[in-house]
Amino acid sequence: MFHDLFDIAGMKAIVTGGTRGLGYGVAEGLLEAGAKVVIFGTSAKVETVAAAFRSRGFDCHGLKVDVMSHYERMEGFEKAVELLGGLDSLVNAAGIQRRHPCEQFPLEDWNDVIEVNLTAPFELSQLAAREFLKKDTPYGKIINFASMLSFFGGFTVPAYAASKGGVTQFSKGMTNELASRGINVNCIAPGYMDTEMNTALTDPSNPRYKEITDRIPAHRWGTPEDLKGVAIFLSSHASDYINGAVIPVDGGYLVK
Repeated sequence: MFHDLFDIAGMKAIVTGGTRGLGYGVAEGLLEAGAKVVIFGTSAKVETVAAAFRSRGFDCHGLKVDVMSHYERMEGFEKAVELLGGLDSLVNAAGIQRRHPCEQFPLEDWNDVIEVNLTAPFELSQLAAREFLKKDTPYGKIINFASMLSFFGGFTVPAYAASKGGVTQFSKGMTNELASRGINVNCIAPGYMDTEMNTALTDPSNPRYKEITDRIPAHRWGTPEDLKGVAIFLSSHASDYINGAVIPVDGGYLVK
């Protein structure tokens, strides 16, 4: 019975941003746990990544989807549901970053970050909710990627901070309307992760690198592997009474 709570074998999931970094780690974790997964990526690399997963015996498809485009999001979602034969879980992991001093931050970069990090996950969450509500007994999991910058303002990243604050708030708002209808909406808030997006920070010559590392009680930056457990939990029946949560996976950064 205990193991059944965490069993996601055969679950049908979409993971955006699944070709690299944290999205890749989550997709891999779900596949290792027996889920069927469609990953979205912005380049032809997505099929190469999906093929590599299939070579390991996993049930994975890759779709080239530019999540900055409303039309590609719509078409990609419909195609993914068709490939999966339904949908049980959506993980919105795709994200971009732009860095400029706040007084010089270009509006074009602001718009791009908001579109990818906030508007895209909101629209995909809407589409997933509609799909879940079609079931005879509505049920489904929406997992959105928040950030440490859902709590803090950061430096030179006002658009990213705004987008990640927005993700937590629309997730809470959707929870108020969907929790009673069998749909869970929750957020993972990764801490400082050693990924491609953070190369500017992980350079040991950057003073922020030591400052951040010294604050993490676990004394290390996180990796995509660190997100597998929480993603499986939030996709499983074990989290059926978890609603509107923002779960930090940060090595203790927030508590120090």
